[in-house]
Amino acid sequence: MRVPLSWLVEYVELEPNATPHDVMAELVKVGLEEEGAHGGDIRGPIVVGKVIEFVEEPQANGKTIRWCQVEVAPGVVNGIVCGARNFFEGDKVVVTLPGSALPGGFEIAARKTYGHVSDGMIASSRELGLSDEHEGILRLQTLGLDPEVGTDALELLGLNESAAEVNVTPDRGYCLSIRGIAREYAHASGVKFTDPISRVNPKQAAGFEVVVTDTAPIHGVQGCSRFTTLEVRGIDATAKVPGWMANRLKLAGMRSISIAVDITNYVMLELGQPLHAYDADKLVGGITVRRAQMGERLVTLDEKDRELHPQDLLICDQAGPIGLAGVMGGARTEVSETTKNVLIEAAVFDPISIARSARRHKLPSEASKRFERGVDREVGPYAAARVAQLLIELAGGELSGVGSSYSLNEPPVEIELPFTFASELVGVDYPNQQILDVLHQIGCELRVHDDAVAVTPPSWRPDLRHKTDLVEEVARLVGYDRIPVRIPVAPPGRGLTPRQQLRRRVLNGLSGAGFVEVLNYPFCSSEQNGAFSSVEAVALENPIQSDFPQLRLSLLPGLLSAAARNLSRGASSVALIEEGSVFLPAPAEPVLELPVGNARPSEEVLAALKAAIPVQPRHIAGLMFGDWIPQGPGQQPVQAGFPQALMAVEQVVRAAGLGHEIHQEPVQGLHPGRSARIMVLGTEIGLVGEVDPAIAQEYHLPRRIGVFELNLDALHQLAPSVLQASELRVMPAATQDISLVVSQDVVAGDLAAAISEGAGELLESIQVVDLYVGPGLPQGTKSVTFSLVFRAIDKTLTQAEASASRDAGVAVAAQKYGASLRS
Repeated sequence: MRVPLSWLVEYVELEPNATPHDVMAELVKVGLEEEGAHGGDIRGPIVVGKVIEFVEEPQANGKTIRWCQVEVAPGVVNGIVCGARNFFEGDKVVVTLPGSALPGGFEIAARKTYGHVSDGMIASSRELGLSDEHEGILRLQTLGLDPEVGTDALELLGLNESAAEVNVTPDRGYCLSIRGIAREYAHASGVKFTDPISRVNPKQAAGFEVVVTDTAPIHGVQGCSRFTTLEVRGIDATAKVPGWMANRLKLAGMRSISIAVDITNYVMLELGQPLHAYDADKLVGGITVRRAQMGERLVTLDEKDRELHPQDLLICDQAGPIGLAGVMGGARTEVSETTKNVLIEAAVFDPISIARSARRHKLPSEASKRFERGVDREVGPYAAARVAQLLIELAGGELSGVGSSYSLNEPPVEIELPFTFASELVGVDYPNQQILDVLHQIGCELRVHDDAVAVTPPSWRPDLRHKTDLVEEVARLVGYDRIPVRIPVAPPGRGLTPRQQLRRRVLNGLSGAGFVEVLNYPFCSSEQNGAFSSVEAVALENPIQSDFPQLRLSLLPGLLSAAARNLSRGASSVALIEEGSVFLPAPAEPVLELPVGNARPSEEVLAALKAAIPVQPRHIAGLMFGDWIPQGPGQQPVQAGFPQALMAVEQVVRAAGLGHEIHQEPVQGLHPGRSARIMVLGTEIGLVGEVDPAIAQEYHLPRRIGVFELNLDALHQLAPSVLQASELRVMPAATQDISLVVSQDVVAGDLAAAISEGAGELLESIQVVDLYVGPGLPQGTKSVTFSLVFRAIDKTLTQAEASASRDAGVAVAAQKYGASLRS
């Protein structure tokens, strides 16, 4: 919410020369967050000038300029070059003199142009920041102004104003108005607050029919609780918007449109009540507030034809819908330059209904933002009267006496607050009188009895519904600094869960190995998901980006995108890891109609919602390309790929205290000959390999990219509850190498498993060190060389004992796979 200081000072007293930062410093005390300051980027000298005479001079480029003589102070005339042609001799204009600056850092200086020295500039509304439209030079008489020559134009037009911007939390919608901010400033600083509605007299009007037929309220609440209308006749819809109003709207973040629209926006910002102006002559009969019917459509003010939903609340006349209640009006009854008679609407709508319509139609607006947070149900008649007052003053209208007032009888809510509850909840000893003073200060009606007070919140605070809300107000206004700081004592016997411990070990180990952890968005395109999985993906009902309408089935697409960004920025060697959820389809059908927000769903509805939640296992994935070991003196570079991905997998599995098997087979999205599935205790937990070069090319990445992806949740389920440390062996080891000749279709891992089975417990480790296919071997065979390490627990092995263990392993390999020692 942006708050022009010149507007705020009308209702509270500010310190002389107060800045936006001074105002925000006070508002922070009562819980409003500081966002920033606006305005103040224009400086003088900028004065009122009078065009004495001008000469039109055609130029060689086809343009005609005016060489003007402009009186900028009594008796002082400056020569100014101007390209606009919409002003006349005798006009009062705004002159920016040398040394001044306009919005955007545009410095004004005397300069030679078109054969003259232009000593300043005659400004337009857009150049002064008063309007987005360029209608030529600003002629002050069109604003109804006739100031003296030399008058300070900054003060005259309010161009020296500034605004403070604060962030308003959803539960404090009353602060989306100058009225609400002024009240909060008074709470924070202790100055007197003048309520803007105290300066407005609501008008009595009748004769216009308004009917509310919301016969089937959504979530048990009727969509419209109040509806006030007031007619103003004979306005001049082309009247100029005063500079002070246009500048305040601009500082508040809204652009000036037309006199009628600007007045409704101005009053909305002032009082917090969204308003709408209809061209009364375009209305057919009275107004009905109802839900939409199947098949109905509405062309809104943004010229879009919208299909309406049966839960949309509509404003209708006898010819059909004329507005999407609380969100946006319809084009058919829009106020235009030919409008003479205006019907003003000030209504209060149900926040949940308005929020759903705004999101359903992707149509956020300043009105819906306020209705979603709750609007003061008593301010409508005052807001309508305030709009009528300004239309009469600025657009020449007059009240017709036609209007209406509909109000749903809603008894006020009374909250019982025991005096001791505030101290018990907050931990600060609040005296009873202090509690009463704070509640009275925010506008509550109080009825003290025994050891408690019955509190009726003011109409502008619909967020106060429970005694805890009242205590929050006491804590907020007395001061958060009064609440003591106590460091909680950590309960004994607690810490990271086994799942968290595994995650930490895995990430710490991979980070130490040279990987960089990243965090990617969980959204993918159908093509990205389809590249690595054939499972049907979970589609988003309302995706943030239309290009990524699905939740990810794998972490690899996100890693590939991150790698592509790094490569485009000059990182030629990349090693990334990510730990996060993937989303698999739920076993049950999705729930399309969500339960209402103010009632607990039934157990059946809760069960259906839980069953429709996608399955979300946690995965760990990695990607690497480029040089795993860079080139150095006496060191050739080692390119990252399949071997490094295998080492990362081994590190992850070992962190869980487990072993694994590698089943080499084709995997979707990976290189046909360099891919495998990872098995742990007979359960598949992931994949490893290199990305299919065709997919790598789509991401503009190198052909060789090592990847792995493991199901961390599945790994945790298989991991032992207590990790066992391996026995420390101190006896000397005996090493031997063997080369076995086998058929080319025998997997080296299976061959190693057979050797381990036969060699027994003396075999400490086995590792593949070489693979040979070529001359000297029978057709269709290969030679696999293993490095074997033998060690006994209690003695030093002899070579004979090691050889016997080796031969036993070779025998099992020969029995299972026909292996023979290579001669």
